[in-house]
Amino acid sequence: MMPVVFFVLIFLTGGVSSKKVCSYHDVLDYLNLTTENSVLKLTRPVLDHTHPTIVKVDFILYAILAVLEKTQTFIPFLWASVRWNNEHISWDPAQFCGITQITVPKDMLWRPDILIYEMMQKNESPQNPYMTVHYNGVVSTDEGTKVVSICKMDVHKFPFDTQRCSITVGSEVHSANELRLLPFSNSSRATQFSQEVMHSQGEWEFLQLSVSSHNYTFDDKLWELITYTFTMKRRPLLHVINFLLPILFFLSLDLASFFISDHRGEKLGFKVTVLLAISVLLLILNDILPSMSNKTPLIATYCIVIFALMLFSLLETILVSYLMEKDSASRKKLRLKGDYENKQEKFKIDSCNSEERRHPCCSCICKVSGGEKQHEVLPVAEEVNKSIRSGESHVLLLILEELEEMQKTLILHLSPREEGGKFTHWATRINRGFFIFYVATASLFLSLIFNEWSI
Repeated sequence: MMPVVFFVLIFLTGGVSSKKVCSYHDVLDYLNLTTENSVLKLTRPVLDHTHPTIVKVDFILYAILAVLEKTQTFIPFLWASVRWNNEHISWDPAQFCGITQITVPKDMLWRPDILIYEMMQKNESPQNPYMTVHYNGVVSTDEGTKVVSICKMDVHKFPFDTQRCSITVGSEVHSANELRLLPFSNSSRATQFSQEVMHSQGEWEFLQLSVSSHNYTFDDKLWELITYTFTMKRRPLLHVINFLLPILFFLSLDLASFFISDHRGEKLGFKVTVLLAISVLLLILNDILPSMSNKTPLIATYCIVIFALMLFSLLETILVSYLMEKDSASRKKLRLKGDYENKQEKFKIDSCNSEERRHPCCSCICKVSGGEKQHEVLPVAEEVNKSIRSGESHVLLLILEELEEMQKTLILHLSPREEGGKFTHWATRINRGFFIFYVATASLFLSLIFNEWSI
């Protein structure tokens, strides 16, 4: 019974059920969209030439490849999407098995001449050779674009700076009466999409992508432009570790050098070495910063002021060393003078002793000659006379000479009335005053510069 029913059903339906098969070629044939048909790619696709073609543009930041301060260049990788309406193309998806879109090569249809005004080099990234055509006449193309653009940078707060680089999109041929240029995404949506698809930021942290439209008049025609502004903040950790902290360490070493004794030459050589190290860091800074800037970068002020402080510190050390050396020369001169007088006195005493041995009556002469400088030597004339008489004159004279030498040495080193002592006193006061000035100036300057960086 069942086979009979199945046969009846097949007979009533006209045999085996057939499903309609469609292909993209059917749509292309219906649209007459072939490579030989050049009409669709020669002119702007409108039925009425007074109707403008609306083009929607969307740029999403995919990666920040480089930001070069020296050449004022911004190199991002963007995902560009362009959509427009072709009034010559449309079909009913129900007639073509529900086909709503097809993919065709780019050279088969007209495309708007969208260009980036800040572009410095030709786009070298791989190009998408196809575009998508929708049943309602909307044509869209998506591709990645490596943009090498000019960016006016403000490096005043380097390396704690925030840069804003813009790219301007517009048509070179069609004015606003022929081509209306509109952004597909607003600022918040473009920022959100960029943060979601961002793959590489490197030294920079992406903050915001703002989108704005504006017009300008040229040659009695109105032109529409879309400006994309990328806001980025530099990650300063690398520059702080490699540049700012070493200079701060060198400043600390220069402050610590004030505790080195001024009587030695190590202090002067140490300060010269630290100053040369700062000079090397200034050469590195010259390779980083651009040669032209509207404002002097704070980091340049930071280096120059610290360099100047260390230079003044070196000059102060030279002055103090000069005063100490002059004081030392005065002391040496006095010491040589004292040694000469001591030798003269010793020679007189020895002459008297030798003469006394021959003629005892000459002891009075020795007493008189020894009393000529009684205010500078110890009052031991009577003891010497007695010792000579007792036969121990030679040993006592040696002791007397040593005591006189020690007395003169103590007078030279401890008496503040001497000429050399004044130079030492001046050098000490200059060193103490400059150290206070150095610490106060460095502390105030560092507070101001770091406060300016943090604003």
